[in-house]
Amino acid sequence: MYSKNWQILLSSFLMFGFTMATPVVNAVELQVGIIQRFGEETEDKLTISSTEGDNLNLRFREQDNDGNTSIRNLTTNQVTLTISPKTLEQPKIEEKVILGDHATFETAEDDANRWRNLGIEVEITQPGRWQVWAKRDVYNTPLLKRLLLQSIQNSEIEGVYIETEVLLDIPTVAFSVNGSSFTVDYLDILTSKNLVRVKEGDEGTTRLYGGRLNIQPNAYGNYTLVNRVDIETYLRGVVPHEIGPNAPRAAAEAQTIIARTYALRNTRRFEADNYQMCATTHCQVYYGLGQTSNLSDRAIASTRGLVLTYDNELVDALYFSTSGGITSSFSDTWNGEDRPYLQPVIDAPNPLWDLEKQPLNLEANFQRFISLDSGFNEVGRRLFRWNRSRNLNDLKSDLRKYLERIRHPLAEFATIKNMEVTQRSISGRILVMEVETDLGIITLEKNEVRSAFEPPVSTLFYLEPIYTSDNQLDGYRFIGGGFGHGVGLSQFGSYSLANRGYSAQQILEFYYPSATIQPLNNAIVWWQQANE
Repeated sequence: MYSKNWQILLSSFLMFGFTMATPVVNAVELQVGIIQRFGEETEDKLTISSTEGDNLNLRFREQDNDGNTSIRNLTTNQVTLTISPKTLEQPKIEEKVILGDHATFETAEDDANRWRNLGIEVEITQPGRWQVWAKRDVYNTPLLKRLLLQSIQNSEIEGVYIETEVLLDIPTVAFSVNGSSFTVDYLDILTSKNLVRVKEGDEGTTRLYGGRLNIQPNAYGNYTLVNRVDIETYLRGVVPHEIGPNAPRAAAEAQTIIARTYALRNTRRFEADNYQMCATTHCQVYYGLGQTSNLSDRAIASTRGLVLTYDNELVDALYFSTSGGITSSFSDTWNGEDRPYLQPVIDAPNPLWDLEKQPLNLEANFQRFISLDSGFNEVGRRLFRWNRSRNLNDLKSDLRKYLERIRHPLAEFATIKNMEVTQRSISGRILVMEVETDLGIITLEKNEVRSAFEPPVSTLFYLEPIYTSDNQLDGYRFIGGGFGHGVGLSQFGSYSLANRGYSAQQILEFYYPSATIQPLNNAIVWWQQANE
């Protein structure tokens, strides 16, 4: 006799035409960092409470005056966590060897693989932007850090540096229960109903989460609130916010399958911080169970356990808002090997453009393509086409902020003389843009263009100079289409296809050619490191 979950699972597989020859995986717990930098400010506060008729069980380590550690368990229905700085007897010096600084995890991971191939052990972190650090538990003394830095500099590799911080105190997590006060560096919070409420600060939104919570140290000297939650429950807090609560059913089902796939393939993202995923657009938006939708819940139930694969490995299930009429290859946006199932696709139900005969890396073809405004899946969407202007002073301010953030040697330039797209991909995405300044030419590659300037919301655009009445350069007009990186599934495109009668399977076949839907099972590889 099947349990209720297995009955749902079985009916899902039959609906999509699957058999159950290989044992399926029925439950996966995710570790999601829902508040990533608790303690970054001494005023930080979290209020955690149980639901009606339930209690919080707090479990933590406690140390007595002799240094002996024991596990304590306390019960309450609400606890307020604050930050209590602990003054150090002696100043502590924290040092990290920064090997790379990147806008996205994908490019940081490619950089990390490059360092590994050179024999250097690394870890990927996210103190703000994504960074590659020399692994702290390997290069764990000032001497080893400096020997590594000297070796790299002798190889004439630029952009590597040691970041030093002197600590006078460290944050600890403080709370009180039944009149007793405690300070801890780790706290486990469980409830009988597997439901818990979290409010950040005094004015923050109270969110309801399934599963249990941990407060734990991260790599940046503060703490992360981690939600340990079953993946199907997790999806209830993702799908309605990513695809929208009123999406067509097939679009919601397609989104659910790729959101499940994305989460499982990306469990390595925050390995340096000892959890797996974040709850923001750097991963997938996750708001817990306070704003679920019936439509999304039905999509989750009907696709339970289904994932998208290629060659029996989970695909890189990337998706975005709006393509602008064409999706792109992985390498159009990030560094790293292309994926066979992530290739340029004209985002239209009927043939509108022959990419082989009219490749969009030719500027004339590209500008003609951007002028088209009918027949595509996303026509009528606000960011399908856009035209934004910015004057030279604002462009200079944008670029200088970006260059200072990445420690670029030309960050102190005074004027922009010219901006030009010098290389595009077949899909029209910018691969290289050059900015001529009084100090020299600054080369921006791929997604760096979006990081460096405010106007573009995708890399699918061209530049048009703006001149003053006396023919002096005054700024640039950014003329383009789409919103996001353009790789994988277009969410608004999936709306259109669903409304035309496409099934979830047909939508995924459209955006991920050659990929296959199948039930998650023990034979599927979640992810394998490049060059291993």
